Amino acid sequence: MATLKSGFIPRTKTAYEESEPVSYFERGLRFPMVQEAFFVQMLRLERRRSERSCRPFILALIGAEHFHREARDLLFHQAAMSIADSTRDTDVLGWYQQDLTLGVLLTEIGCADPATIELLSRKVLDAVRRAVGMETFDRLNFTFRVFPQIISAEGDSDADSLLYPDLSGRFQQDRHGLAIKRVLDVIGSLIALTIFAPIFIVIAVLVKISSAGSVFFCQKRVGQYGKEFRFLKFRTMYANNDPRIHQEFVAKLITGNGDFKQGNGSYKLTNDPRITPLGRFLRKSSLDELPQLVNVLRGQMSLVGPRPPLPYEYERYQAWHRRRVLELKPGMTGLWQVEGRSRTTFDEMVRMDLKYARKRSLWLDLKILLQTPRAVLTGRGAC
Repeated sequence: MATLKSGFIPRTKTAYEESEPVSYFERGLRFPMVQEAFFVQMLRLERRRSERSCRPFILALIGAEHFHREARDLLFHQAAMSIADSTRDTDVLGWYQQDLTLGVLLTEIGCADPATIELLSRKVLDAVRRAVGMETFDRLNFTFRVFPQIISAEGDSDADSLLYPDLSGRFQQDRHGLAIKRVLDVIGSLIALTIFAPIFIVIAVLVKISSAGSVFFCQKRVGQYGKEFRFLKFRTMYANNDPRIHQEFVAKLITGNGDFKQGNGSYKLTNDPRITPLGRFLRKSSLDELPQLVNVLRGQMSLVGPRPPLPYEYERYQAWHRRRVLELKPGMTGLWQVEGRSRTTFDEMVRMDLKYARKRSLWLDLKILLQTPRAVLTGRGAC
């Protein structure tokens, strides 16, 4: 379909739109309103295009949930006509949420500096204000998001979810598969917690008597849609250590600066002075990861998926790197863990996670889970 490739909606009706139901007010427009599923697909393609070109775009949302249906149809008709006259032919106008939220994609805006964002946002706001009047304008809800986003240290999970409606429950195509995956996570984590309960106790005692500090290490990690959660591990480091060593390493690793390949072929930080002797064994054997079964049981993680990054790692991600976090629930094991682990570069790790996202299935999850014990026992790529 030509409209999918070009990235804009022409002013003539397409075969796709001929087959879609169109509300009464849309018939009066100079061009058809893009239906919800199609608009969300256009948003997805625009994200991919922006990731490659590094040219940002703005998503503008206009909500009228508090209006009655007839009044909402009329004001959306007026707003859409005015916005169409004020924006470019390459911009996309359609339903972000059918009959409730109007969406506008201001594509390839060039520079995403505050002045440009303010100027383009003001153009949309002024167009709507002129069309519906000040009283109605004040009752509308306006939201503006820029992609790729500038990620703050605090994160912004709400913004991420708005830019990824195709990954929400209303557009999730493999709901049956996700339900089975969740059942597998719950049953698998419960069985593993029962089997490894004696090992849990032994490790907890050893951690407590080997060095000062708590048994468990709780850390903020970034999960699906950029939402942070408390990540659990057995403590493997001395208490009150300096995190700057790892922060500097991660910054260089992600940007590709420096030579990270150690003598054992690892791209992971080695000879870290913060790690205790017991912690070094726990990391080598991956036993420090066992408490994450609790994260899986809580629904914060899955048995199979990408490893959840630290917030300061996520801040340094390029736009395409973020897909590994936003599109998937993090996991305890995955393709990277069984095929590459720390022997791969950062970009290669991301590509493995995205490959899993494309091909994920129950059988692939089972295959990865069966390969994980071998990878743990051989310590391949672990440090």
